[in-house]
Amino acid sequence: MFVYIQSPLVMSWQGHAGVSDWGIPNAYFFSKVDLSRYPVWGSTFAIAVTSQLATQDGNILFMLPSFHFHIFSLSSLEVSQGKYPIMKTTSNLILLWGTFLLSHSSAFVIENTYQHPLIVDDSSISPLQISTSSDANNAPSYRKNLLSLHKSLIEIPSISRTEQEVGKFLLDYLRNNLGYVAKAQFLESDKKASHGDDDDHSQGRFNVLAWPSSHNLSSPRVLVTSHIDVVPPFIPYHISTSEGSDEVTSDAFISGRGSVDAKASVAAQIVAVEELIRAKEVDPADLMLLFVVGEEISGDGMKTFSTVYNDEEKNKKEELPRFKAAIYGEPTENKLSCGHKGMTGGVLKAQGIAGHSGYPWLFKSATEILVKALAKIVSADLGSSERYGNTTVNIGTIAGGVAANVIPKEAQAKLAIRVAAGNQATGADIVRKAVDKILKETDEEAFTMEWTGGYGPVECNCDVDGFETMVASYGTDVPNFEGDYVSYLYGPGSILVAHGDDEGLKVSDLETAVEGYKTLIKHALAA
Repeated sequence: MFVYIQSPLVMSWQGHAGVSDWGIPNAYFFSKVDLSRYPVWGSTFAIAVTSQLATQDGNILFMLPSFHFHIFSLSSLEVSQGKYPIMKTTSNLILLWGTFLLSHSSAFVIENTYQHPLIVDDSSISPLQISTSSDANNAPSYRKNLLSLHKSLIEIPSISRTEQEVGKFLLDYLRNNLGYVAKAQFLESDKKASHGDDDDHSQGRFNVLAWPSSHNLSSPRVLVTSHIDVVPPFIPYHISTSEGSDEVTSDAFISGRGSVDAKASVAAQIVAVEELIRAKEVDPADLMLLFVVGEEISGDGMKTFSTVYNDEEKNKKEELPRFKAAIYGEPTENKLSCGHKGMTGGVLKAQGIAGHSGYPWLFKSATEILVKALAKIVSADLGSSERYGNTTVNIGTIAGGVAANVIPKEAQAKLAIRVAAGNQATGADIVRKAVDKILKETDEEAFTMEWTGGYGPVECNCDVDGFETMVASYGTDVPNFEGDYVSYLYGPGSILVAHGDDEGLKVSDLETAVEGYKTLIKHALAA
């Protein structure tokens, strides 16, 4: 067996002088020494199996006294003994041998007693597997159940208006896996399709209601809720584990449609409730779960629940619960939201006079006046506040005209406006009045604004110890559930990827959310 010993600064390596990234001179002299004949001295060294220099992809690996690794190329390296060619990578595992300090000098000696291999030729052990085993030991006991539930939810497509299959899965999971009381709450428009049978899910859209107790419906004090519909298109489930290992660590990345918004919240909420019950930290009768449809489009699922909840006649007959708090699951990066902007919008239509494009002064271009009005709207101050910032406008679509050489008679644009002014009751009206004023100033007769929905900024409780806080610029189901209760808004993942092709989050985000929901539930019950 031979070893190559390096001595610094004898001649140039690849024509370069200076210091490498590791602070080692970029010039070395290499000597070939037969270990069977001589003791070996030097500052750093590498040993290769079967008389080959320790190489990988044509590079030499050295272990430095500071226990870092440095890589040098042998190509064009000239030493006094002649040129050494680049050695081919061997399939044998490379053994890197440590050094032993004999004195305060820089001299080191190799002795078999102190040779400790850093990589062992054992297919059952690898640095990656050791790392994941360590992570697995520190993983929460519920990791497997959490990831399995999250995966199942994502694998079932549930684009808005097609949520039935994921709803059926949840009913079965809550009943058969957890022993909860669970039922389908059909939307008003779909009640006929259900034929009056709460367990006939073959047709019609429905919310999922569940109680982790056989107590009557009137007892729950805290509602834990999120939505099961997602935006298009469907993106399959995928989890990225480290190369060469099937074990999942906390850093593993999970992607797929709904992996963040909001099936991550659904899975984390269910596991959080179950963990609290198993630990006997809460009374099961105090909690109710609600997973609604339609949040991404019109909020019709939560609006249905709210209508029933606030139905005085139905309350007299069934004594529906009176919640003191509701915990909403949405992507907040596991920060507790202090609220979110309001929402309004609609279709802005412009009416012109058609004619030949060569004589624009004789006619009225609907697209021209529409563009002028839109430019004023997006640049105007439509209201602001210290907490929520400025009201913002998104021009989602623009359409108009029939041909390039025809002055357009009609044009329209669809607007989505995030309201930062006023409060939940007044904010939308403030913005609408400001927009209407701009339209009249642009052209008193040309415009018709068809407003849809609308509410101002929504406040949520964020005064809970242990949480970072944030304010969201997106809408939620919070304003769709009317009632006298405290709202909390929290969940894993970022809204910035929620509707994109790269939607996803880490396992650690899910697990942090479970702990966060547990804290919020206990806080809400104690408040």
